[in-house]
Amino acid sequence: MAKTAFGTVRGVAAVVALGAGLGLGSAGCGGSPDPTELGEVPSAEQLYQEARAILADGTEILWVFDTTKYQEAIDRLQDIIDNYPYSDYAVLAGLEIADTYYQRESWEEALSYYRDFAELHPDHPRVPYALHRSALCFYHQSKEPGRDQSATKQAVAQFDELMRRYPDAPESREAEALWRELRTRLGSHVMQIGDFYLARDEYQSAADRYRAVLNGYPGLGLDPEALYKLGICYERMNLTDEASRIFQVILDNYGDTEVAESAAELLPPEQVPSAN
Repeated sequence: MAKTAFGTVRGVAAVVALGAGLGLGSAGCGGSPDPTELGEVPSAEQLYQEARAILADGTEILWVFDTTKYQEAIDRLQDIIDNYPYSDYAVLAGLEIADTYYQRESWEEALSYYRDFAELHPDHPRVPYALHRSALCFYHQSKEPGRDQSATKQAVAQFDELMRRYPDAPESREAEALWRELRTRLGSHVMQIGDFYLARDEYQSAADRYRAVLNGYPGLGLDPEALYKLGICYERMNLTDEASRIFQVILDNYGDTEVAESAAELLPPEQVPSAN
């Protein structure tokens, strides 16, 4: 095989091929190669603007927006976090990813990023927003009183933290109604367990649940019913004095409720106030 100053002819061909692959000495390359072709990461600002543009397009065409586009936006935002972790854009990117997952109803993924945001940037002014959204992620996964209440409890805990840490934040004021709704759901769940035991004549177990409702979930509208059913349990356990005291409490404090009429029927006539 013929030799040259570079070695064999085959060696020269390899050098030429390598040079062509890298664009070396190419007169038609038109300038520097695209940074992305060389494996360089665009700036944080560029990545952020690209992600925002993709998400804006998705908002415009609404429900027909391709899910892969959302993933493209998330990937760009994640590149910011991975490559520019100390930039302001990394802070924005984390919250943007969380919001994107939230809008797609991917509650677990959204929750992960909201929690990371609150933990990594505890002094950021948008922490109340992140805590509120975290609670909403649990809220959207919560179930009716007759079913498992794990997500409900976690939502309540998240709302508790929000209102404790940021009592004056707008998010706390918005959270209060949902907080009451979820606590009522938890109380109703305990009430249903009491009803389960009451229907099976397990009066002590039922009474324990009704007391738990009264102690743990007061002021939510469950008190009259819980008191009445607790009184029924005491009566059937032959604790008549305790039962009478409870029925009297119902008449004194909840006289305008339906259970008051039922309670009055179980009291001795001399203890029932006259209609006058």
